[in-house]
Amino acid sequence: MRRSKQITLTVLILSLLTGCDFIKNAFTYKDKTKGFIESVLKKDYNNAIGYFAMEHEIAKDSNSEEMKASFARFREIIVKDFGTDLDFTFMNAEKKFSTKEEENTAPNTTVALIEFSNGKEFGIFKVVFDDKSGKILNINTLDVKKPVPSMIYFWLFGLVALCVPIFNIYVIRQIKKSDLRKKKLKYIAVFVFNVPALTYAAVSGFSFNILSFQILLGLSFSYMGYLGSVWTFGIPLGGLYWFWKIRQRKIEVAETEVAAY
Repeated sequence: MRRSKQITLTVLILSLLTGCDFIKNAFTYKDKTKGFIESVLKKDYNNAIGYFAMEHEIAKDSNSEEMKASFARFREIIVKDFGTDLDFTFMNAEKKFSTKEEENTAPNTTVALIEFSNGKEFGIFKVVFDDKSGKILNINTLDVKKPVPSMIYFWLFGLVALCVPIFNIYVIRQIKKSDLRKKKLKYIAVFVFNVPALTYAAVSGFSFNILSFQILLGLSFSYMGYLGSVWTFGIPLGGLYWFWKIRQRKIEVAETEVAAY
């Protein structure tokens, strides 16, 4: 038992440290991408080169003059489509491991997606970082240019979505207070049977998935730039069923007590 607790504690500590490291890296990836792009927009190409992992095997034979020329072309694309006044948002970072070799992330690298916006439209940079130096190995824009969405409906939908876990927590408390048997199975039903699912994405709007189960009280949420801002909640079928069963049981008990008088 003691050994089990030690293992659990170790896993929790490692998870916490990994999470902290990920958050730290998220800020690093955004800041370095922002610094590089701002240098390019100012035509300070010498400074821009400083953001690249020039000591990496991939870049060590790169010609600085050719890099500056490519930065100038890159600048033309950004300025033409988005202008020079940009805001940056970290979306995500990942390492891909696939059975298809061409889909794998290169060893000791991380791919980050950084969203940028001029206030009216937004796009996305795909940036490959060297894990050892934390510097950029490659950067390009994805084929994304969309209007900045209004976030009012997104947050209003979120208020509705939050009602689902609140309701499920209420039902779980009612089950706990009841005299029902096998309560653990009923808790599981409330946790799992949140289906079908309704989703609202800030960019693409509403969608409905009849076979999507939303466990963990029926709600999922992400907020990673405009393209990654999504609320999803499942219809709490498990909670609704046991809410109804408990109410029926209370009515039956009340009627029995009245009949006894």
